[in-house]
Amino acid sequence: MGENKAMNKNTLLNRMKGKAFRDYFPIIFLLVMCIAFGFMNDRFISWRNFTVILVQIVTLLVSGMGLTFVIMAGSIDLSVGSTLALAAVATALTVPKWGVLSFVAALLVGAFCGLVNGIIFAVGRVPSFIATLGTMTVTRGIVLILTEGVPIQITDQKFLEVFSGKSLFGIPNTAVFMVIIIFISWVVLEKTPFGKEIRAVGGGERVAELAGIKVTKVKVLSYVWAGTMFGIAGLLQCARVLAATATLGEGFEMDVITAVVVGGTPMSGGVGSIGGTILGAFVIQILSNGMNMMGLSPYLQSIVKGTILVLAVFISIDRKKKTQTK
Repeated sequence: MGENKAMNKNTLLNRMKGKAFRDYFPIIFLLVMCIAFGFMNDRFISWRNFTVILVQIVTLLVSGMGLTFVIMAGSIDLSVGSTLALAAVATALTVPKWGVLSFVAALLVGAFCGLVNGIIFAVGRVPSFIATLGTMTVTRGIVLILTEGVPIQITDQKFLEVFSGKSLFGIPNTAVFMVIIIFISWVVLEKTPFGKEIRAVGGGERVAELAGIKVTKVKVLSYVWAGTMFGIAGLLQCARVLAATATLGEGFEMDVITAVVVGGTPMSGGVGSIGGTILGAFVIQILSNGMNMMGLSPYLQSIVKGTILVLAVFISIDRKKKTQTK
């Protein structure tokens, strides 16, 4: 009897240690990276480099705010980059006539793409991986047709001043928009019934149905929310680079997925947080920034990011199992 109690106690302690490691892994990894890159390059730890990271991370973080909802609901979206690109093209095409109001085009395009994904997946019962892989290809084709492979330049100064100019203390307006979007996402996820329903659906669809949750509706809305965030990201990205291009956002979905998963949102759904995604995004962006400063080739960077994604998925799956055995 005493031996069983001791074994149970040791098992509990091991689980607590494992959970603590998984919860703090992103922070530990981030600190180790910052220290390592700081030793390798004096310019890494500087205010100028921090502002560069802050500008570069906007698109990743805003997109992550959308994908967090989808993954927490137990699904996936591979159309991040192509939706972002189409929203950017819509913005660039409407800026000459609409000016600052062209942000409406980005929102509508993003929301529509998300709605299509949600309907195909939730209503049509097509696996989310296949559904969004298909829409990713179709959307990228539309982008190529609209741009004809030629960048669409944005020259409207008022638009650029609002969406890519600098505000107080030299902090970019894009960073201000990012903070606002993060706050809204946090409120929706943590303080509204929709956020609770997202977690419930990701934790178990059958249980959620028995609790009276309209699972199909929640799934569709999660994709609409994500698409809207991708649309905003496309708007901010094209404002930053002063153009919408056919290749904008290519391969970007892997960075966003990695950021969300590294931040503690498992691919199996039901668990996650906005704060975790923020942390995961900084891990990926600082890693990219540091590797660029070291002069690593894009091919080697892809290998590093892919390895981190596999590691993050392994850790998140294990965390989910621990949660289930409580």
